[in-house]
Amino acid sequence: MTPQQSPAKRSQPYGLWVVGAIGISTLLVSFAIAVSVGAVAIPLETVWGILINKIAPDTLPRDWSRGREAIVWDIRFPRAILASLVGAGLAMVGASLQAVTRNPLADPHLLGISAGGAFGAILALLHTGLFIGLLTVPLLAFAGSLGATLIVLAVSQFASATSADRLVLAGVAVSFIVMSAANVLIFLGDPRATHTVVFWMLGGLGLAQWDQLIYPAVILFGCGAYLWLKSDTLNAMTIGDETATTLGIPVARFRLTIFVIGALITGVMVAFSGIIGFVGLMVPHIVRLLVGGDYRRLLPISALCGAVFLVWADIIARTIMAPDDMPIGIVTGLIGGLFFVWLLRRRT
Repeated sequence: MTPQQSPAKRSQPYGLWVVGAIGISTLLVSFAIAVSVGAVAIPLETVWGILINKIAPDTLPRDWSRGREAIVWDIRFPRAILASLVGAGLAMVGASLQAVTRNPLADPHLLGISAGGAFGAILALLHTGLFIGLLTVPLLAFAGSLGATLIVLAVSQFASATSADRLVLAGVAVSFIVMSAANVLIFLGDPRATHTVVFWMLGGLGLAQWDQLIYPAVILFGCGAYLWLKSDTLNAMTIGDETATTLGIPVARFRLTIFVIGALITGVMVAFSGIIGFVGLMVPHIVRLLVGGDYRRLLPISALCGAVFLVWADIIARTIMAPDDMPIGIVTGLIGGLFFVWLLRRRT
């Protein structure tokens, strides 16, 4: 059986282009609503007017205040874009990890990758300082994510936890250990900065800035393109290691490559958004119901749906306790926890 003939691919309730078009349209509408709502409500026509004038200056008459323009362009647009990048990245990582581990519960949050990214970011924010500028936090976050990933793999080998379920358990254990180490860093850090760091650890997009969006964008599109080009290999991995080996796939090396790429994407996203859990768990499962399990369809649609999901999670976080912002990790954690229970129920 070739990857293209896998059972996952034969289940395709809707076409890729139909779902893709609906997803892009939904994302654009979600963007508009995300920029419009908040402590200061701004009409949609004003939002689009500001955007058009930024793209083509003086196209429309300016009938809005500079304050509203600053809110729309300098605060809410970067925040919505960062939400979409983080959501897309975490969804693609979750889908890829579920293929190489053959475990529907695999997720960067449950495998400890997010915790490692948080450890590296906290180390940069509270102890090392930005010794190489803005790249310091994402680089140390990636190093932390990669370190946590390697520890998970080492623990699974040490404990002979080679099955998919035991790998997730090893990830959960390492996540607790790494988060404990991160809490030690917070305890030893500057008390004046710890409140900000703790709030950031709960997940938040309030620090989004135009000049920083290039980093998550480059990582997402570069690594996402690689993952999509390896869709057939990911399809083969879902069937089993023996089948993948007979197709000429270096299973161990490819699995390690996916873990490293997952650590890179997750680490960079965590550096700019804090810990946001369960996106990589929920979104791929929902997308499989729409387009089936073929990774040529699953990966791009997961990215779109992940972006839409996190934009709406941010809308909820900004409006449910307005004018205060609720950490977005609380919203995704609540939804994800309920989804996790449903998934466990479905598997029994």
